[in-house]
Amino acid sequence: MKKIINTSKAPAPIGPYNQAVLIENTLYISGQIPLNPESGELVEGDIKKETEQSMENLKAILHEAGMTFENVVKSSIFLSDMNQFIHVNEVYGSYFNADTAPARETVEVANLPKFVNVEISMIAFKF
Repeated sequence: MKKIINTSKAPAPIGPYNQAVLIENTLYISGQIPLNPESGELVEGDIKKETEQSMENLKAILHEAGMTFENVVKSSIFLSDMNQFIHVNEVYGSYFNADTAPARETVEVANLPKFVNVEISMIAFKF
């Protein structure tokens, strides 16, 4: 059965989708951008802070589903500029244990929602 996961501790969707969908033990989390859920404002100007906000949004959604970053099995990172990869990777990596980090791809794209610099989506599994 499909269960919709939403929390006020992450930004509300800006389109016809939900923050996450749980099917049995698998959680599919929609891409998170650096939008502060409390203020509704974008975090801008520093790719590390932007990545941190995106990761904190993901963390809140995982928590709402009763999971942590240890449950994440796959991540997708979308960047507006691959030259920022090293900075994004540094922040992203701080949320995971290197020995159990998930599979991942990172791609550069022409544009992202609200013209942000980073968007991250994840798939997690409740073991």
